[in-house]
Amino acid sequence: MVEDFLYYVWQYKTYQFPLTTVDGQEIKIIRPGIKNDNAGPDFTEAIIRIGETQWAGSIEMHIKSSDWMKHGHNNNDAYDSVILHVVYEHDMDIKTNGGNKLDVLELKERIAKGQYAKYKKLISSSSWIPCSNQISQVNDLTIYSWLDRLLVERLENKTEYIESLLVEYSNNWEQVFYISLARNFGFNTNSIGFEQLAKYTPIEVLARYKDNIFQLEALLFGQADLLNSKLKDDYVQELLKEYEFLKKKHNLNAMYSYQWKFMRMRPVNFPTVRIAQFAQLIHKSSHLFSVFIETEKLTELQKFFDVNVSQYWKEHYVLGKKSKKVEKRFGKSSFDLLLINTLVPFLFVYANHHYSEELKSRALIFLQHTNAENNIIVKRFAKEGVVAHHAAHSQALLQLKNNYCSNINCLKCAIGLQIISK
Repeated sequence: MVEDFLYYVWQYKTYQFPLTTVDGQEIKIIRPGIKNDNAGPDFTEAIIRIGETQWAGSIEMHIKSSDWMKHGHNNNDAYDSVILHVVYEHDMDIKTNGGNKLDVLELKERIAKGQYAKYKKLISSSSWIPCSNQISQVNDLTIYSWLDRLLVERLENKTEYIESLLVEYSNNWEQVFYISLARNFGFNTNSIGFEQLAKYTPIEVLARYKDNIFQLEALLFGQADLLNSKLKDDYVQELLKEYEFLKKKHNLNAMYSYQWKFMRMRPVNFPTVRIAQFAQLIHKSSHLFSVFIETEKLTELQKFFDVNVSQYWKEHYVLGKKSKKVEKRFGKSSFDLLLINTLVPFLFVYANHHYSEELKSRALIFLQHTNAENNIIVKRFAKEGVVAHHAAHSQALLQLKNNYCSNINCLKCAIGLQIISK
C-alpha cells in the first residue's frame, strides 16, 4: 500500500461504508478537504462529523498510525489542526503536539477488493503509457473532457517563459512579444540563438529602419555575427559596411556566431534563411503586437506571417554561397508551429493579465482550427484509439504523456481514475 492510493480513496470517496473510528464512533464526511501539496497536513479545510460533534480542520493520512511519530508530526504545531487521522492500518494511539488524542479511521477493510490490484497493475506496466492495454475501455467523453483540461494546463506551463520576460522587461508587452516571436523563429534548434539576437538588437532600433529591408538585414545579420569580411560577395560586403555604420550609431554589441547551428538541418531551416524571413516580417509589419491582439480571424493572422525572403536569399541558403533559385516563404507548417508555441501562449498570457475571457477563448479557438501536430507521441496515441483532431488535442496529448504517463501519475489522471474505479 502507498499513501498516494489512500489519497485517491479519500478524495474520490471510493471507501466502503459505514465509516467508524477505531473506537466505534460513526463518521460522516461532509467535505473531504482540499489536497495540500505543500508542507503540513495532507488535506485542509475538511468538515466531518464524529458522533454528534461536527469538526472543521485538516486530515492527515498514513499507511500506519505509527508513521505519525516517524514523520515527527508529534512535535509539530502545524498538525494540531488535524481532526481525523486516516490510516490503512491502525497500530498505535496518537496524540497531537497539543496533547489531544486523535480519532482514527482505518481503511484496511474498507477498500474494495481488487481496486488496489488494478492500481498496481497500471503503474507496473512496461508499456509506453501505463494504460496502453486498457485505455480503449475509457469512454470518449472522459478522454476528450480530460484533454480540454490538459490543454489549459499546458498553456499555463508554456506561459512561464513569457511571464519571466515580462518581469525582466518591466511589462513591456511589445518588447516581450518581439523576443518571444524571435525565439520561435529558431524552432528549437536555434531558439537560444534567436532569443539572443532579439535581446542584443532592440526592437526600437529595428523599427527605425523597418521600411528599408537592406538596413534591416544589415542589422540582423551583423548582430548575429554572421557577416564575414573575408567573403568575396558584394552583397555581404555592402551589408557589413552598413552594419559597421549602424553599430557605431546605435552603440550596439553583437552576439557570438558560435550559438548558431547548421548541422543536420534542411537548408530551408538554416538560421540564415530564418533571419532573412524575420527581417521581412519586421519590414512588412507595422505595430505587429497591436495587430496580433486585435486580429480575430486565424486566416487574417496567417497573412501577416506569409513572408518571402529578399532577392539575395532566393539564391542563397548561407552568406556568400550561391545556390539554385528557390522561393523560401514562411509556409503554413512553419506558421502552425509558431502559432502553437508562441502566438497562442502569448495571447493566453495577455488575456490572463487583462482578465479577458474573450481573448482566452480566441486562443483556444485558434488551436482548434489548426492542424494537429504529427509527432511520434500523437501517432502512438492514435494507434491506441485516441485521435488528435486538431492542435488543441495534440498539445493536450503531449501534456498527458510528459506530465502524467511518463511520471506514472495515474491517480491524478482522469483516464487512470476511470480504469481503477471500474
